[in-house]
Amino acid sequence: MSQQPSVGRIVHYQSYGTPGGEFKSEPRAAIITGVVDDETVHLCVLNPTGQFFNLNVKQGDAGGQWNWPPRV
Repeated sequence: MSQQPSVGRIVHYQSYGTPGGEFKSEPRAAIITGVVDDETVHLCVLNPTGQFFNLNVKQGDAGGQWNWPPRV
């Protein structure tokens, strides 16, 4: 069963990190605020120090992309 993105779903946004490695790329909680298609969404990303909005985010595991959180 494949999950479909929809407004209000919680996902992980993978942060970029820094080129020098001072800050690692890590997952951040995000809420889908709009759906473009099955792989592209608009997000409200929640960071420890605030939030930001990101449009047209592609699904994947690289920095700047979103994915479903792992089931635990």
